[in-house]
Amino acid sequence: MKIQEAKVFVSCPDRNFVTLKITTDEGVYGVGDATLNGRELAVKAYLEDLIPCLIGRDPAQIEDIWQYFYRGAYWRRGPVTMAAIAAIDMALWDIKGKVLNTPVYNLLGGKSRKGVMVYGHANGKDINDTVKEVGKYIEKGYLAVRAQTGVPGLKDSYGISAKDKMYYEPATKGLPQESEWSTEKYLNYVPKLFKKLREEYGDEVHFLHDSHHRLTPIEAARLGKELEPYHLFWLEDTVPAELQEGFRIIRQHTTTPLAVGEVFNTIWDTHILFTEQLIDYIRMSVVHGGGLTHMKKIAAMAEVYHVKTGCHGPTDVSPITMAAALHFGISINNFGIQEYMRHTDKTNEVFPHAYTFDKGYLYPGDKPGLGVDFDEKLAEKYPYERAYLPVNRKLDGTLFNW
Repeated sequence: MKIQEAKVFVSCPDRNFVTLKITTDEGVYGVGDATLNGRELAVKAYLEDLIPCLIGRDPAQIEDIWQYFYRGAYWRRGPVTMAAIAAIDMALWDIKGKVLNTPVYNLLGGKSRKGVMVYGHANGKDINDTVKEVGKYIEKGYLAVRAQTGVPGLKDSYGISAKDKMYYEPATKGLPQESEWSTEKYLNYVPKLFKKLREEYGDEVHFLHDSHHRLTPIEAARLGKELEPYHLFWLEDTVPAELQEGFRIIRQHTTTPLAVGEVFNTIWDTHILFTEQLIDYIRMSVVHGGGLTHMKKIAAMAEVYHVKTGCHGPTDVSPITMAAALHFGISINNFGIQEYMRHTDKTNEVFPHAYTFDKGYLYPGDKPGLGVDFDEKLAEKYPYERAYLPVNRKLDGTLFNW
């Protein structure tokens, strides 16, 4: 069996997705996700440069092909490169599962658990609004909920949906929107949210919170310490983690579990965080972390240092990545939790899939391969629409982390 054809599609069924379809000379095809929110066309161009190097290769040689595109490029790493490699990798695992007539998780070692616990996103304009939204997720059977709230004195806040509370898409058409930020207002307000949530819902529900890289290490240490009485499942992305050593300060001051990594691309982004046991959960997504082949290695290294996984799973990765994350999460021993933001009906129609939600868990299904498909004809009805993620400024106008 040889790779005969590979095509890249960029479609917008309510938001932009980059999809790779690899077809063999025996008619078996696999699909992969290469979506990079706000930079979709950059990944499309990169993939189209790689396609000639794919044609004629044996699709079963997944590890060698991964190394070929990583080591062989010389210019390694980065979100564009790793998203492109991930799409190829996912498609090849999909093909292998279909050829062997088995779900991909069986190729990764089989099931380590019955289902994959997920968390949803609850948000509101203020604390009372957020508390109500959290209740809606609990009623739907979620065992874990990420809670975000608007902050008084700020016209907008990260993670707050304008309309549909079950769907959060910050990218907007036209030029990037500008958000505003005040660390002081945020730090003074957020602990009150979790105090209220515990009073309302007790101790059984897992609560999570995302600071979205907006704090310094000592500010993150303060927040983590103040949140300790409310025993969060994790506190996410408190500081920009390019400086991995910054987590030493946070770790010295709080026992609140720490999660980071949704913007990481390779295992090299994690090695200090792992070896010094500075975090509890690694959040790299399958699409931005180089695919299943690389994520398996990251999980194996993480396990040595008591770190669990919590793969990024927003609506700006397609159902292909979500399916891949479920096969990954159900197979490894050190799985922690899976982020799950529901896609819109249009997206689900373009990407029909076998995975299902029930009582707080996602199940990948038992279809061969990844269990997700791509409807090319339907996707043609939703052409690419340029959109950018926001940028963020402090109240005095200083450009800051979004």
